[in-house]
Amino acid sequence: MNNIFVYCEIEEAVIADVSLELLTKARSLANQLKCKLECVVLGSGLKDVEKQLFPYGVDVVHIGDDKRLSPYLTLPHSNILQHVLKEEKPQIVLFGATSLGRDLAPRIASALKVGLTADCTSLEIGSHSDKKTNTEYENLLYQIRPAFGGNIVATIINPDTRPQLATVREGVMKKEIFKDSYKGEVKTIDVAKYLNDADFVVKIIERHMENRKVNIKNAGIIVAGGYGVGSKANFKLLYDLADVLGAEVGGSRAAVDAGFVEHERQIGQTGVTVRPKLYIAVGISGQIQHRAGMADSAMVISVNTDRMAPINQIADYVIVGDAADVLPKMIKYYKKNSK
Repeated sequence: MNNIFVYCEIEEAVIADVSLELLTKARSLANQLKCKLECVVLGSGLKDVEKQLFPYGVDVVHIGDDKRLSPYLTLPHSNILQHVLKEEKPQIVLFGATSLGRDLAPRIASALKVGLTADCTSLEIGSHSDKKTNTEYENLLYQIRPAFGGNIVATIINPDTRPQLATVREGVMKKEIFKDSYKGEVKTIDVAKYLNDADFVVKIIERHMENRKVNIKNAGIIVAGGYGVGSKANFKLLYDLADVLGAEVGGSRAAVDAGFVEHERQIGQTGVTVRPKLYIAVGISGQIQHRAGMADSAMVISVNTDRMAPINQIADYVIVGDAADVLPKMIKYYKKNSK
């Protein structure tokens, strides 16, 4: 009771990265709260799936293995999960803010009559004083997320309902092994006990899966442009530099809103969080919303006409100049010096 639960997504017998990121953070939260970390995996062909999970510090893995549970369907998964949570009574339940998590988490919140915070970018443990009722709350989950289009950061709490539910964006938590030799317990979920024919009124006739064309989250080098690049045509220079470096192209929210680059390449608090070895920021002012998505980059090079741009405060190297002048020279010398 009162442990932390993570719902783990799985595809073709592999646990999703977002779930492993959540387990890393949840292990840290569980240590603070001095409780166990548990997770739920529902699907088909889950033999030995716990071996992927124990190294992340999972104390108990709840496994529901049934051929009817793969591919994902809303009704059977939500019915099983809500019954498991009612029986186990965790204090915190975390989901990835994926299409699956965004479908499942609200149904669980509705069934359990609890609050839900969506698209969190940070999670912390803290206290709260309610001055109206003179009530002190300890060990609450601070659910931190951007609000009003990313213009403010809101901290949300659910002091009166349990469990505290949140969905968390992909990439905002760092995925780290807790201990390779860590061993926990496996509990088998009696799937048949919770399912009925009505759960399968919707059937998946056929599936078409396509890999992402843009893999910016895992890129080792990123060339990112902002509104200061000036135009969609000027963004071609970023693509040319990226081709030389074997990099991905990204953009700030201002560049995406201006139509310079596609939304799937947006980096920042309202986009993707990245941690590349090299981040080249071109024409990006570097407001806090953007820095939140790339501040953990190993090395940052800023190309900007403004010496006082906020991005320069965190950059390892600053090149003051216009992108149209600087980028062709970078391309030339990178080509010259690349093996």
